[in-house]
Amino acid sequence: MKIPIRRIGNSQGIIIPKPLLIQLGIGDEIDMEASEERIVLRKPSRPVRVGWAEESRKIAAAGEDALVWPEFANEADSELEW
Repeated sequence: MKIPIRRIGNSQGIIIPKPLLIQLGIGDEIDMEASEERIVLRKPSRPVRVGWAEESRKIAAAGEDALVWPEFANEADSELEW
């Protein structure tokens, strides 16, 4: 399928037909990369940080959430009021 490149503000872009987006299951975002002489567009594998909250709860429940590094204190920390 050949699609014209159009001026969009100070940039250039293409219009992707809606039926094609629906067919591929692409919503509001895509991943884009340059590979050799190609521009590759693909559906994002999953949103960033999906599942982090649940995994953090599992780590805490297992008691494996201890600090890896010791706390770093500042010289005047004892003078601060919280």
